[in-house]
Amino acid sequence: MTALRVLITGFGPFPGAPFNPTGPLVERLIRLRRPALSDVDLSGHIFRVSYGAVDRDLPALLAAHAPDAVLMFGLAQRTAYLRVEARARNAVTRLWPDADHATRRTIAPQGPAHLAFGPQTTQLLQAARATGITARLSQDAGRYLCNYLCWNAIAAAKRKAPTPVVAFIHVPLVGRPGVQRRAASRPPIGFEDLVDAGEALLMTMVKLARRRPEAPAG
Repeated sequence: MTALRVLITGFGPFPGAPFNPTGPLVERLIRLRRPALSDVDLSGHIFRVSYGAVDRDLPALLAAHAPDAVLMFGLAQRTAYLRVEARARNAVTRLWPDADHATRRTIAPQGPAHLAFGPQTTQLLQAARATGITARLSQDAGRYLCNYLCWNAIAAAKRKAPTPVVAFIHVPLVGRPGVQRRAASRPPIGFEDLVDAGEALLMTMVKLARRRPEAPAG
């Protein structure tokens, strides 16, 4: 029986964010051991925050792992809740250079204004909220590397058959791992809350991937 393959990604530090919680979050998720994941091959990757890294690494990862699902995380420093992204915009900011001090003018000059992730975003939102975390659906993934990865991942998935399930989740800035989770009277989200929500999102991605036509049974 062929294992279901799930790729989980995050980003490293970038200008203005010396700590990016998506890196340790990915590391925690790929080490999960659950009965529902017994036939699931989990792999992780942390992107350098540069356009060149996405251009180079994403195609290589998709070719090497041939994932049935791709769960991507990025940091939204100014957001105090978890965001399930619904679409990517065909737009790139020139105000904030990447870690290589590079900018881009556009993503796809002849492409549409947006690319949508699909109906799975609603199920992912419900899964995250069920853990008690504050989560919302987002129609704006920004104009920086997160949006750039979103666009390229959706475009790449559309070229595959069967189409992988892809999703992008923006997380708020939280304390480093090991910091005590929030008390009932403290609304800020802690790292362990992100892990709980991340596990729920991963389990939902696995269920969605199993329902695809020609997806491995398990």
